[in-house]
Amino acid sequence: MPGLVTPSDTAPLRVSMPETSAASFGGGDTPVRRSPAPRKTPASPTPSSSKKPSPSKKTPSSLDMADSSLDNPDLGPFLLKLARDTMISSGEGGPTKALEYALRASRALERKGEGAELELAMSLHVTAAIYCALSQHAEAVPVLERAVSVAKETGEKYQDKEEEASLAEFAGWMQLGDTHAMLGRTEDSVSSYEKGLEVQIRALGENDSRVAETCRYLAEAHVQALQFEEAEKLCKKALEIHREHSAPASLEEASDRRLMALILDARGDHDGALEHLVLASMSTLSHGRDAEAATIDISIGDAYLSLARFDEAVFSYQKALTVLKSARGDSHPSVAAVLSRLSSLYLRTGRMRECRSYSESSMRILSKPAPGATPDEIASVLTEVASIFESLGEPEESLKLLQRALKLLEESSPGQWSAVAGVEAQMGVIYYILGRYADARSSFESAVNKLRAGGERRSAFFGVLLNQMGLACVQLFKIDEAAELFEEARTVLERECGLAHSDTLGVYSNLAAIYDAMGRVEDAIEILEHVLKVREEKLGTANPDVEDEKKRLSELLKEAGRSRNRKQSSLENLFVSNSRKKEAGRRWSAFGFRSTT
Repeated sequence: MPGLVTPSDTAPLRVSMPETSAASFGGGDTPVRRSPAPRKTPASPTPSSSKKPSPSKKTPSSLDMADSSLDNPDLGPFLLKLARDTMISSGEGGPTKALEYALRASRALERKGEGAELELAMSLHVTAAIYCALSQHAEAVPVLERAVSVAKETGEKYQDKEEEASLAEFAGWMQLGDTHAMLGRTEDSVSSYEKGLEVQIRALGENDSRVAETCRYLAEAHVQALQFEEAEKLCKKALEIHREHSAPASLEEASDRRLMALILDARGDHDGALEHLVLASMSTLSHGRDAEAATIDISIGDAYLSLARFDEAVFSYQKALTVLKSARGDSHPSVAAVLSRLSSLYLRTGRMRECRSYSESSMRILSKPAPGATPDEIASVLTEVASIFESLGEPEESLKLLQRALKLLEESSPGQWSAVAGVEAQMGVIYYILGRYADARSSFESAVNKLRAGGERRSAFFGVLLNQMGLACVQLFKIDEAAELFEEARTVLERECGLAHSDTLGVYSNLAAIYDAMGRVEDAIEILEHVLKVREEKLGTANPDVEDEKKRLSELLKEAGRSRNRKQSSLENLFVSNSRKKEAGRRWSAFGFRSTT
């Protein structure tokens, strides 16, 4: 199961000031929606952490209507313009003042009543955007829900305003989706985007080029939620529309192909991913975007590496390295990223001297990165290099790098809950390898809580994370907690991977062991019989793993006839042995959140 990938970097949510002249869905200068670029998933599961004291706790639905000055019909538009101007030209304290103006504008427009509905919706959009600029995302949600409701009711009430109302409703849903994403509510975010797409298709038809942009945006949201099947369908639709409406080898088509390659790679179709990447690279080069094409070459190298075509991977990485050094300088994090890829390649091919040399070169760049390098770029490379040091048998050095990456993400990238959870999961594995089981459990628990809060429980990664946390609990003799975690992991992996997947079978084995330790021998026997049957079908009867399962099942069958006060099996013998801890760590490198450019 591949890890969560973050396609590219996105600027933090900015205040968008809607204009009354906006007249298109998702194209040009759409007022309240960020451009469809890959987003970062949120980074802290505590909603209160994104809230600051609000100047007003009132929402437009409960605003005080007693102010007689609000009866002036020109006051609402004037205050709305004043709020926009204050926000754009403000210094310190400006956003708070702009929020006061926006709230008063909403009150005035609501008082104005019939004929001012669309202006009210626009005012609510501005109010929500200012809340987000103040990091009060939770306050923005009810405001946007009100804006969507107003726009929808307006379209149903006035046929001559249906198009404008649909635009306002679409913009509201997309802005609401972005806000939910910043709060880590992945399911709510995806649901909002889907409703926005429905409104857009209803207004423009299924084959409009602006619909393609929204399809790609929603596909990226599904990728963030590890819902690759849904993402692939939407990306295919976007690609088909762009091929119909755009010139051959357009930049829009190239973006679609890059996303499709990301999805296919996550689903294990490396050949398919490679095909899309090569076409995207050719399209990008034809438009003179050499640096962007170089980042695609990195992904091409990754695809070749996955296919064990090492010479071609080296060529792609070296090609990207030359271009990026020329375009961005020798100390840019993207250069460090290529060096870390080369280090990983040489580690895989057993050339340890080259592996260490490239890793050290990457670390030198990260110690003094070029000005303008973003913290999440640096954190991404740090996690990659940490995985390499782990594989080189230096877990302490790996842990230091992960701690540095975690600090960067927590301090500078609000809203990236999943990215932080991925780093914490990798740290949990390192702690487990070092025998620091309490720290391992704590790291796994923090990562699990973030994914739960973000609604990312429907992924194989979440199931594997539960399994790893269960193993840490076993080492701490928290047997009941371990059993609950293994059972939940089984449910998740059965749904996401199937009954015969290797990760699912691993959880079955651990669950059988915990049931045996708890005295539930019959349950353990039933599970092991299923595991043995599947392993024999997939691996053959002579495979060492099959032999191990046979021995375990044979022992349980013998013990089934004993009295209940039989000597219980040692947990250390029943679960993953110490000799396999390194293997567990290597597997977690593949499950970690890894950024690709």
